[in-house]
Amino acid sequence: MFKKFFRYLILGLGVYALIATLVITFYKDDPQAMIWQDREAFNKRYIAKLSIETPTNLNTVLEYLGSPDLTFAKRDNEEVWQIIFYRTQHIKSDGITTMDECTGLLFKNGELILWGPSAFDAFEQRG
Repeated sequence: MFKKFFRYLILGLGVYALIATLVITFYKDDPQAMIWQDREAFNKRYIAKLSIETPTNLNTVLEYLGSPDLTFAKRDNEEVWQIIFYRTQHIKSDGITTMDECTGLLFKNGELILWGPSAFDAFEQRG
């Protein structure tokens, strides 16, 4: 009786481990389906991993993080400047996402060049 129980226990743990591994490996997080606290943390983790040494384009960010909370664009001669904002910190529970609750990512012709507090200032200086 004990051997049979032990066998089923080991089999059950093995199946559980296999399913958990498959979910962790193949399940893609969907920022649009997350509650706002999880989405904030998700955005913050992704932005913290960004690096100038690794070129990042606008489509890659949009594909991974989904639609931005705020976005602005302008053209300066032949250059297109875009800044997109993703919410990364909660400040006030009013149902409105403001720029002070977000981190800006500045793109020049679709390539990420700057992010963080100075990104909007750099965007404003263009054009």
